[in-house]
Amino acid sequence: MIRRHPLAEQAAEELLRRIGSGEWTVGAKLPGETTLATQLGVGRSTIREAVRELAGRRVLESRQGAGVFVIALQAAEDWDKVLRKADITDVLEGRLAIETEGARLAASRRTPADLKNFRYTLTDRKRAALSAPDDWYIEADMAFHRAVVVAAHNAVLTELFDSFAPRIRRAMIDMLKLDDQHRHRNDQAAHAAIAEAIRLQDPDLAAARSRAHLSAVRSTLT
Repeated sequence: MIRRHPLAEQAAEELLRRIGSGEWTVGAKLPGETTLATQLGVGRSTIREAVRELAGRRVLESRQGAGVFVIALQAAEDWDKVLRKADITDVLEGRLAIETEGARLAASRRTPADLKNFRYTLTDRKRAALSAPDDWYIEADMAFHRAVVVAAHNAVLTELFDSFAPRIRRAMIDMLKLDDQHRHRNDQAAHAAIAEAIRLQDPDLAAARSRAHLSAVRSTLT
């Protein structure tokens, strides 16, 4: 049986090609479903799926009662692809933005449960830094950093951190290979200082310590 989804993907690529060729410019309204279905030799349901796909890729926008309009000439690159292609410095700069603000908010919003989580993850990280294999150490380190972001109680920041997580792991593997003096494993005090600033409910200090820590990691690579 022929599946509809590959056909819809082909239709989406054809529409994207025609947009890229200049047939429709930004702001232009696409022909109706029936017209497009006839032009592409597919059913209207396939056109609807293709439009939904391009809307998800931020090329088209469906406006209730008005039609479908072009809002970009090229599809935005998939977020996962962006992260896979990012180098270590790009990942660290992304973490700086997320975790610095996360630490600032956490200092104002942390709960007793968050403080307990800091103590647990710091202890686990210290233990792993002494002798654990790199993959165990990386998980322990990330658990602390995630605890800081979670303590901000901002769902968007947590989601951003979690979307970064696979690329952070790969970046840390690369980092540890370059860190022949084990500086990253020996920076437990910097992590404890971030947790302490959050415990003291000092947003500026928490943000400054988070930024200083990640900036120091970045400087070791450059």
